[in-house]
Amino acid sequence: MILANTRQQLTRDDAQLAVRLLARVSATPPEEIERRITDEGLDAVLDDPLLARALRQLPAGAHASLPLFAYAMIRQALRDAGENDRGIADYVTSIVVHLSLAGRVPRIGAADDQVYDSLAALAADVEDPDANRAFLVRTHLGNYALWLSGLFPDHIEQRRWRRGGPDLDYFEELGAKGFHLAAEHRLAGQYGLATLYATAAERFGLLRTALNSVSDSLLFPNLHTPERLMRIVRDEARWRRMS
Repeated sequence: MILANTRQQLTRDDAQLAVRLLARVSATPPEEIERRITDEGLDAVLDDPLLARALRQLPAGAHASLPLFAYAMIRQALRDAGENDRGIADYVTSIVVHLSLAGRVPRIGAADDQVYDSLAALAADVEDPDANRAFLVRTHLGNYALWLSGLFPDHIEQRRWRRGGPDLDYFEELGAKGFHLAAEHRLAGQYGLATLYATAAERFGLLRTALNSVSDSLLFPNLHTPERLMRIVRDEARWRRMS
């Protein structure tokens, strides 16, 4: 089960690298940044918008661990989109890091042998008679939909236009459904995750859009297609209406 624990997994080396990068980009003495960490915790550094810039622009940023780099980028993208909840940023980062590992996407858990090749197949199993398995299927439906629509929106849009595949709204609908059903499951309350899942369900579209910005700028920066332009225009119009 994926948890919102990316920040807990950051190491002393991660913290020291963040300090060095911030000191370099902000011309602030490292000792002063370390005092901020002592007084306010590591979040004082992780929340600094200069950290994301330093990780991308300075050569030393190439030495960042995947959790540190992903959290800084996703946290900044979510804040730019108006989402300031650290727990949500932590969880979204955990999804990205976890599902980026080989073999994690098609399975609801390392000990589960069944392989899912689509969201529809996952949605068909949300009422599995095994309570624990039903819970994992529901959470994976949300996680998988967010990972795929967040990091690979251009692939989805191109398949839609060329092969008649489902659009991003389909992924949002099923992803939000997965998180909503997970929030209602008794195990979500037992694990203290009901509020997290309910929030992810409610804000799925915003989370997807924030991840799209990370994907557009970092994963596929040189892709310029009509589908991407249409997506960006459509999403900007959508969030303007909702603001």
